[in-house]
Amino acid sequence: MSASTSSTLPLTRDSVLIAQRAVEPHVRRTPIFTSTSLSGSLPGKNTLYFKAENLQKGGAFKFRGASFSLSQLTRDELAKGVCTHSSGNHAGALALAARERGVKCYVVMPNDSSRPKIEAVRSYGAEITFCEPTANARAATLASVQAHTGATFIPPYDAVNTILGQGTALLELLDQAPEPLAAVIAPVGGGGLLAGTALASDGTHVRVFGAEPAGADDCAQGLKEGKRRDDVQASTIADGLRTPVGQLNFPIIQQKVEKVIVVSDEEIIAAMRLMWERLKLIVEPSGAVAFAAVRSPEFQALGIIGPIGIIISGGNIDLSKSLPWIDEMQ
Repeated sequence: MSASTSSTLPLTRDSVLIAQRAVEPHVRRTPIFTSTSLSGSLPGKNTLYFKAENLQKGGAFKFRGASFSLSQLTRDELAKGVCTHSSGNHAGALALAARERGVKCYVVMPNDSSRPKIEAVRSYGAEITFCEPTANARAATLASVQAHTGATFIPPYDAVNTILGQGTALLELLDQAPEPLAAVIAPVGGGGLLAGTALASDGTHVRVFGAEPAGADDCAQGLKEGKRRDDVQASTIADGLRTPVGQLNFPIIQQKVEKVIVVSDEEIIAAMRLMWERLKLIVEPSGAVAFAAVRSPEFQALGIIGPIGIIISGGNIDLSKSLPWIDEMQ
């Protein structure tokens, strides 16, 4: 699989600023939310600013990286279309971003992908090819699609332009918050959002933290061991974070992220329920992981003084299934 041959920018804050200017006409400037009760429930009474990327086009922050990646393609590349493999939010984000630009999009999806996500990708006009739900099957099927179409591969997280595009969420949050943030926390799966957030924070004095589910904590383990792990055996309700952290992403996180906080599925479900109840926002489990981490004893023990930014990564949830706290009660 070959990605775009277009020249790429350096992985710096200045490049995230360039990405922001490029995507501004296309992405939704998502609102920030606060909650007196949620902020007051913390031992330090930190004011929490929730960046609602669940209200982004496509229902997740992924639309930012997809939009910027498309903006960097040549006319010839755009004419041949774009392709990717994804079972979730990146598939929908790329399909939607491509449709808005009149670009053909080809998406490889595992045959066990959730029905709502399949329907969303299809509704955005992408051509779907199904494969077996294994990494090898995804790669082989995408290679076949790319060979047949000549489409440019847009990676979901392990690519310069993807990382830079995702970092624009923090730039917006810093601009929207009515006071300087002491810290920001973002979830980590493949690491596009966390790496982009870390780059965007350079020179701002904002401390950057990651949040990861215990059932897919390869990034946290890799940081402890000093090297990236790619042997993830993921088992977590946060399905958007089951991916191993990317090769480009991990060194950025190593250098610029202070700590990755690991939380249990039970903590994620409790945080998700609170966000539905208090913020009145539809948040998927992956989108609640950062708030779960902020509520954890490990994070609170850091004694951070001042406002904390929390990036809600997405709100795409299969409402044909019972909500996780309902399952717990049965």
